[in-house]
Amino acid sequence: MVIVLLGGVLSAGQLPAPHKVTDEQVRKVHASALLIDTHNDVTSDTVKGLDIGAARTKGHTDVPRLKKGGVGAVFFAAYVAGSYAGKDQAAHRALEMIDTIRHDIVARHPGDFQLAVSADEILAARRAGKIAALIGIEGGHAIEDSPRLLRQFYALGVRYMTLTHSNHNGWADSSGEVGAPNKGLSALGKQIVAEMNRLGMLVDISHVSDKTFADVLAVSTAPPFASHSSCRALSRIGRNMTDEMIVALARKGGVVQVNFGCEFLSQASADTSTWTNKALKGKKKPGDLTPATLADVVAHIEHVIRVAGEDAVGVGSDFDGVECVPVGLPDVSQFPALTRALLERGHSAARIRKIYGENFLRVMRAAEAKARN
Repeated sequence: MVIVLLGGVLSAGQLPAPHKVTDEQVRKVHASALLIDTHNDVTSDTVKGLDIGAARTKGHTDVPRLKKGGVGAVFFAAYVAGSYAGKDQAAHRALEMIDTIRHDIVARHPGDFQLAVSADEILAARRAGKIAALIGIEGGHAIEDSPRLLRQFYALGVRYMTLTHSNHNGWADSSGEVGAPNKGLSALGKQIVAEMNRLGMLVDISHVSDKTFADVLAVSTAPPFASHSSCRALSRIGRNMTDEMIVALARKGGVVQVNFGCEFLSQASADTSTWTNKALKGKKKPGDLTPATLADVVAHIEHVIRVAGEDAVGVGSDFDGVECVPVGLPDVSQFPALTRALLERGHSAARIRKIYGENFLRVMRAAEAKARN
């Protein structure tokens, strides 16, 4: 396999030397970064009535833990399961999920959250001492094959759409339908990507098939991104990205937001998971798998840097959307542990600021500029 590397990438031997850091160094660097998590699924609980304002012992996300973790902005997922498409209820469900972000999270906790629909508004929330709350639709079947619905969702504040979930839809094919015919983007799919570019809505290629990914890169005039994916070189699952895909996305100006799900991070986790290893179904419990670790998260971040450079990576945790999370990074309160691990590996404060938010803000601004022009 030959990979044409981008400028500024690091070989294994060029990574900074590990060293010890103090608690004060961790605190200072973490506070200096605008941490943007581009995929959080706590909305699947808030839509059922959960109040994330109070600390809880279950799940990965609530306001006290977001504050403890120093999280500056969150894309809350307006997740629409594929089953809603089969019931002709996909758009209805998307509206419910958008409402839970706007009503149950932002409006219910105005002292903690501020709705943001642009890069500038993320920064404005930061200046106001609030967490920027953004909306990303997960599952392109939510628009029911209609660019008109796409425009309405944009008007409601949606700023990215994951083109597929685990199911093919009427215009884009998914990585989740293994063995099914895969045609990538249809003519309608290319029209939808063009309309997303016109609006300034980010094109999210997490969950799509490799063919759909290639089609998106060919037709999108703004940088796409992966809101919650990791590296296939380290864990061979279809939801992860090959080195060639990572490089191609970086050349387009996009970023890979690393997913914290165990199966995404660790081959041992994927091999022992009933989700990714179908041979284990009925033989073991879904949660009985080899867990990933904080070191695995760092390994994926460093792998992206090696093959595509430090401008090509970010974080999209998938907290509350995955059952298994890394040992050492169990919820949103523990993001400083990742900062410590990166500093101990020798990564600079400037690079950590890129990983945590600056890279994503660049992509968002590029999409906004394309829409203006």
